[in-house]
Amino acid sequence: MAPVAALGALALVVGLSACSSSSKTTTPPTKAGAFEGRGPITLATGKDTSGYLQTALNNWNSAHPNEKATLIELPESADQQRQQMIQNAQTKSDAYTILNTDVVWTAEFAANGWIEQLPEDQFALDKMLKGAVDTAKYFGKLYAAPYLTDAGLLYYRKDLLDAAGIASPPKTWDEMKADCQKVAPQSGGASCFAGQFEKYEGLTCNFSEAIDSAGGQVIDDSGKPVVDSAQAKQGLDFLVKSFQDGTIPKEAITYKEEEARRAFQDGKLIFERQWPYMYAKANATDGSSKVAGKFAVAPIPGLTGPGKATLGGHNLAVSKFAKNKASALDFIKFLTSQDEEKAHLLKTSEAPVYAALYDDPELVKQFPYLPTLKEAVSNAAPRPKAVKYGEATTAIQDAAYAALTGTKSSDQALKDLQSKLTEITKK
Repeated sequence: MAPVAALGALALVVGLSACSSSSKTTTPPTKAGAFEGRGPITLATGKDTSGYLQTALNNWNSAHPNEKATLIELPESADQQRQQMIQNAQTKSDAYTILNTDVVWTAEFAANGWIEQLPEDQFALDKMLKGAVDTAKYFGKLYAAPYLTDAGLLYYRKDLLDAAGIASPPKTWDEMKADCQKVAPQSGGASCFAGQFEKYEGLTCNFSEAIDSAGGQVIDDSGKPVVDSAQAKQGLDFLVKSFQDGTIPKEAITYKEEEARRAFQDGKLIFERQWPYMYAKANATDGSSKVAGKFAVAPIPGLTGPGKATLGGHNLAVSKFAKNKASALDFIKFLTSQDEEKAHLLKTSEAPVYAALYDDPELVKQFPYLPTLKEAVSNAAPRPKAVKYGEATTAIQDAAYAALTGTKSSDQALKDLQSKLTEITKK
């Protein structure tokens, strides 16, 4: 997930929630709220590292001088964004009109009455990817507009693989490690692989993808924690042993999205698990990237074949406590229109929610990874709608970080996580 939010991802848990003590309402919604009032609005979002959002706001403001939209940039960290949005809602502040939310927050925010139900007939949901639409609903009702989708991809140094006589990217973890051995003599000292392993939402994503890619699950389809399994251990062991044997460099324990991106762009990595947003930045020809034109993307590898990415992305919601909600609704329709999403893709390489854009010959020519991304998004493991989320993701991050840093063995970390998730899901 890209760092407008640090896209964080998690093949996770039905029935998990935020740390908020008020996160207890699970009553199904009844009808969409009223969208009245016109005037100035605000958009609360993670840091706009691409510069796209301000350009979009400028275009809106030129056409709507009496309904000016102002960007409120929150921290890069998705965890900190979520906390600030929750604090704003708990005080019933009208400071945030529109919330750019991680897709996994929909159920929590809707259940607590922090966001308005949206009128479905005013959005082209039938033209959007089904997985993206599903993330925006709670009890079958639309509580946010699908805005950007996401799935982890494997970025790799195609120039180095070609020079080593490797014709195609690895499909398994073992193949990836073997490729690194072949490439090492001409890699300039680059490390083999990295992802996002700092203790934050990105670690939840990388942990979950490793578990899923080994055939395991964190929680099964019935809502029962099943993370203490042989398959989950194989997934976590891949990460733990990769840190131990140097496949993953030690400094990657501090990597979030941007640290990992910079390492890849500086030529320090052969392979990297990253979100689509990096494609445009790594291909920049302004001197900021040493690997422009030298890399390609593929599905993430797994234990016995291609791995399973986790569905990420962002939705746009209207704060329950905001003013000028009619303006807010119109602004969201503008920002999530197909034309605007195409412009967003062209500017940032972030993944749109409209299916047709992935098959547009003009776009595929400019972004050759689009077919791979569409496949990754279509096959990604969704993050279930969760009312209690904060405690679960914190427990996962604690367990994964303990195993990666050697504080606990993989067996003990998974056993403790199983116990903790069982306790959380019974609340």
